Amino acid sequence: MSLKIRHLEVFNALYDAGSVSNAAQRLNLTQPAVSIALGNLEEELGFRLFHRNRGFFAPTGEAVQLRGEITQGLMALARVDQRADEIRQGWAGGLSIATNGALAMNFLPRIIAMFQADYPGTHIELRVHSSRQIADWAASGQIDIGLIDTPVPVAGLESEVFAMECVCIMRADDPLAAQHRITPACLAGRGLIGVNGDHVVDRQLKRLAAEAEVTLRYRAFSYYYAIARSMVAAGGGLSIIDPINGTADLDDGVVWRPFAPQVQHETAMITSRDHPPGQSLTAMQDYIRRHIAPYGTRTDTNAPCRD
Repeated sequence: MSLKIRHLEVFNALYDAGSVSNAAQRLNLTQPAVSIALGNLEEELGFRLFHRNRGFFAPTGEAVQLRGEITQGLMALARVDQRADEIRQGWAGGLSIATNGALAMNFLPRIIAMFQADYPGTHIELRVHSSRQIADWAASGQIDIGLIDTPVPVAGLESEVFAMECVCIMRADDPLAAQHRITPACLAGRGLIGVNGDHVVDRQLKRLAAEAEVTLRYRAFSYYYAIARSMVAAGGGLSIIDPINGTADLDDGVVWRPFAPQVQHETAMITSRDHPPGQSLTAMQDYIRRHIAPYGTRTDTNAPCRD
């Protein structure tokens, strides 16, 4: 089998765009060129990738199965091209960092800015994706540093775990803002914004509420702590989130209070065991450790990774 990069790019563009015309425009190709490339790819693979219906292209089941592999392959090639560009331009080095969202908005942008002030030649890429995908990227060397929720879902990684005590956030004009500490009993009858319903923080809170014989009432789920905070700021209710996003001074009318009994959020910093760290990677790890320290404690180093 002899797959061409252009064929894979055409597949991705068609998958996203849904039509030959849109894919051609995205790739700066003619429509016949897109159609020919798709036909060649399907012939090479031995099965159809899209259902054609009045100009609209819907992916087949086989295409859905291939999508992840093709996307990762193209990203790996783009990474090679980026590294080569860094070398040509004489950059001191490049770093790629990925996080699942907990640290993407109110932590890493500030850390990256400070790091580049001290290491002005370093080019940094920040990605946001699921913990599982980030672990796969780190294990295969497609990223340098991952920051994910525990447990670490992939083997072959070095990991450091940081445990942080979650806080309860609310609007400053909320009656609960007068409390010095929030307990499960304070949540009775209140609308809550959860993470995703089955997140480790949600599960801890549900267990504590059950022990206190309190029924929780969820209004919404946010998937990202920073979004939960924005929903609280808009009047959406209360939320139990990590201290980095919870205690950030954003001038958005949101205040935080300690929550007891303790609800913990754990972040793991992961790197590949098979790719020795360079100077810039080691320096960035030190930056992350130093600036995450005020929010929690490092509880585990090189934790066993779970398949």
